[in-house]
Amino acid sequence: MLEIIVSIFILLGAGFALIASIGVVRMPDTLCRLHAATKAGAFGLSLMLLALVIANPSPRTIIQSCLIILFFYLTAPIAAHLIGRLTHSSKHSHHAAGNSRKVDDTNKHADSQTTDHRNAELSTPNNR
Repeated sequence: MLEIIVSIFILLGAGFALIASIGVVRMPDTLCRLHAATKAGAFGLSLMLLALVIANPSPRTIIQSCLIILFFYLTAPIAAHLIGRLTHSSKHSHHAAGNSRKVDDTNKHADSQTTDHRNAELSTPNNR
């Protein structure tokens, strides 16, 4: 029975790690990739270490697993935050040329329409 519980936790942890890796590959921009890597990856690691503690409940294993989980949950969000800030400040948050062109073209188009509309308002006399 214990082996079945350990196997379930290992499979769930591996599943979350797989979801995290797929999210890193499939997400469109850096910020979404960071979210996928930190959240699902941390939870997958925690489940696998919990399976280790269940399989080998020695005090050393429990302490080491708790320290690993604590270290990972303390450092992963900080590292992701720093990478996110760097990405945001360097304006490289969009993936390759696909999404950034669409967003930039849309913004340029909207800005030119706004500018044209303002120029038309300024050039026509007020008919009040």
